[in-house]
Amino acid sequence: MENKAQYTETEIYTLRTLKTPGTGRVLARWLMGLSAVFIILLFLPWQQNIRGTGKITAFTPANRPQSVESAIAGRIANWNIREGQFVNEGDTILTLSEIKDKYFDPDLLLRMREQLEAKEQSISSKTSKSEALRSQIRALNQAKNVKYKQAQNKLKQTRLKLTSDSVDFLAQEVRFQNFKNQYERNKKLYEAGNTTLTKFQDKESKYQEARMKIVSSENKYLQTKAEVINAEVNLAGVQAEYQDKINKAESNLNATLADMFDSQASLSKLRNEYSNMQIRNEQYQVLAPQSGYLVKAMRAGIGETIKEGEAVATIMPADPDIAVEMYVQAMDVPLISIGRKVRIEFDGWPALQFSGWPSVSVGTFGGVVQVIDFVQSKQGKFRILVTPDPDDDPWPALLRFGSGTNGWVMLDSVPLWFELWRQLNGFPPSLYMEPDEEKEKKSKSQVAPKLKVK
Repeated sequence: MENKAQYTETEIYTLRTLKTPGTGRVLARWLMGLSAVFIILLFLPWQQNIRGTGKITAFTPANRPQSVESAIAGRIANWNIREGQFVNEGDTILTLSEIKDKYFDPDLLLRMREQLEAKEQSISSKTSKSEALRSQIRALNQAKNVKYKQAQNKLKQTRLKLTSDSVDFLAQEVRFQNFKNQYERNKKLYEAGNTTLTKFQDKESKYQEARMKIVSSENKYLQTKAEVINAEVNLAGVQAEYQDKINKAESNLNATLADMFDSQASLSKLRNEYSNMQIRNEQYQVLAPQSGYLVKAMRAGIGETIKEGEAVATIMPADPDIAVEMYVQAMDVPLISIGRKVRIEFDGWPALQFSGWPSVSVGTFGGVVQVIDFVQSKQGKFRILVTPDPDDDPWPALLRFGSGTNGWVMLDSVPLWFELWRQLNGFPPSLYMEPDEEKEKKSKSQVAPKLKVK
């Protein structure tokens, strides 16, 4: 036991004689301090964000760079401006000359005007002819009605005469039979000697006269009957004769109308060609559609030919409403809503960006989400349009269209340890509150104000 106590005292004495180096103590203190700071930093707030890249554009499509196209084919006769020059709306960019032999005649419009006048006069003459034919048809119809009534009256009169003649013929037959009976009785009496010759001859004379009258009455009756047949034939003939004349007149009228309609179609075609030629004459001057800068000429030199619809130059509008189009991953689109704040870093502009702490960032500019596409644009990404934030510093005035940008759509704040854990696991950012859909619809329905670069 004594030996054991002696060894313990010896070891304690040895340890007391050893000293800890000063640098080790300092390093330990620094490591403990850094660990404490790191643990504290893990609980600091970190603002989640969605990163995207894009380029500068214009918010309104009409203010984006546009190609100036020629509406007709032609040969470049003269350039009126140069690249980089400012042009006002309606200024002539270049002048074209004709290359199609159909339009070589310098008096082509005058020739077409003469054709139009000749065709109009032809239509006027055919219109007058059609009116004359209509009047002729009306006159023929009236004449037919008059002639038909006359024929009807004549037929009626002839039928009445036939009735009268038939009655007279019957009366003559009765009279003839009476005189015949008297003649035969007197003949027998004369042959028997019971009457005188004078009385017999008187009866014979009356008998012969009655025979003559009945023959005459019969002939008159048959003649009237024939007249009735002729009147009926004449009635049908009047109808056929005038109907044939009317049909011929109507045929001529229809032919005239068809010719007139064909002339009217030709006149409309001529008018169309005349209007097209007038418009074509105005297309020889390629005009600036809006005020801006001519940034690029697609064609150069004099005498080069261009086709219809071919671009000849590009114009950059003078005062565009600048915006940024950013492309974000599809998994991040549901977390973005219209009105979200965005921090933007422009290419060529010095910046120091802490995405989670935008308040300490330098050289970045604020923006607001205005448009979110409903379909993917390219490579599975969705496009959003960002305009300057009116509550933040204005964007630089030297920005150029097409310049690259980096952007961060700012979301909600979370502890830093949560963000590190999310990044290590590849999880998407989280929202504590869903985007206000009603506010988003309302924002889409309203026209965004035109924002200018200051």
